[in-house]
Amino acid sequence: MNEPVNQGPQGVRPSLVNVTHLIYGLHAIAVVVGITSSATIAGGFVFGLPSLLAVFLNYWMRSEVRGTWLESHFRWQIRTFWFTVLWLGVYGLFLITVIGIPIAIGVILVLGFWVAYRVVRGWLALNSATPIGG
Repeated sequence: MNEPVNQGPQGVRPSLVNVTHLIYGLHAIAVVVGITSSATIAGGFVFGLPSLLAVFLNYWMRSEVRGTWLESHFRWQIRTFWFTVLWLGVYGLFLITVIGIPIAIGVILVLGFWVAYRVVRGWLALNSATPIGG
């Protein structure tokens, strides 16, 4: 993965920016699958092949972006994935109780909007070649 010193925005190799775009694209595909299928947005995001591949790429390429503005995007993407997993667990706990089903429905709806927001906000920041907050 060592390329010539062809530096793009803020001293980052263009290929790393492209990989980050690919990762956001994979996450976006998972969101669209969640919207257009019987899966929920959060379920499609966590259990869909595009997002699983995206998270794999995040961890695999993480050392390549360390110390650059792209590191914040990788951290953003990884945290989005794992917080979604956590909240799906909370959703599942509410879902198994009769009294918690209305709360579960609220959790899954808010979680879906949150995931979509994180993907869009992160990708817009990447397009502007700026880091993204925690």
